[in-house]
Amino acid sequence: MPDAVAAHLAARGGEFAGVLGPMLCQASRLAELITELAKAKPAEPVALSLVCDTGLGGVPKALSIIEGRQELLALRMVEMPAPSDVDDIWLERVSEFVPEDIVRVVEPRRGPNGWLEGIKRVAEHGCWPKLRCGGQTAESFPSVDVVSDFLAVASTLGVPFKVTAGVHEAVRHTDEETGFTHHGFLNLLVATARSLSGGNVREALGSTDGEALASEAGSLSDDAANAVRDVFASYGSSSLSGPVADLEGLGLL
Repeated sequence: MPDAVAAHLAARGGEFAGVLGPMLCQASRLAELITELAKAKPAEPVALSLVCDTGLGGVPKALSIIEGRQELLALRMVEMPAPSDVDDIWLERVSEFVPEDIVRVVEPRRGPNGWLEGIKRVAEHGCWPKLRCGGQTAESFPSVDVVSDFLAVASTLGVPFKVTAGVHEAVRHTDEETGFTHHGFLNLLVATARSLSGGNVREALGSTDGEALASEAGSLSDDAANAVRDVFASYGSSSLSGPVADLEGLGLL
């Protein structure tokens, strides 16, 4: 936690602060975060995305703690996994617990039955759906077809989506140590643009040609770029320096 806080505060005051989103912290580690921020004494509150790893029932207490430390934290987003059945009653409780001015991000469980319908229900309740793109097992990494199906639905919902886990680099690649193939955030960006314009989404997701992807992203009109951002609004990363280095190398920053 000390390293994470120091890195985030340094990035917030650095050259690429404009691409930095809120700091992510699990509800179970909120006390640690507050302790380290109290030591660091930030000039302004740190924008926070609270990852609810303690269940929906723990949300009110966590929000109360954050409200009591507004000199340190500014809550911007609350993220949580959905139960296996993303039912309306559970989603209504999310709306009751989390204020309207806070972005609510819900991750439906990916599976063969009902996953895409769950994504639609999440959006109907004003929440952002979240797509998990990696983890500790090969099964945690969705295929190109699965991501393409997600984008086909997400591009029509009227709310943005967020991507989490596994998206460490700009371009699709295979990790030499694990053998897992990771989706690239630039692939996802270009695929979202194609989904909105009727292009070949699967081709964009499967490409390992960084220069071609960068050229396509760079050629988007302002209107098209804004439309993409309205859909693919955020993704979680364990680092700012890695994505920035990738984008600089591709001439996109």
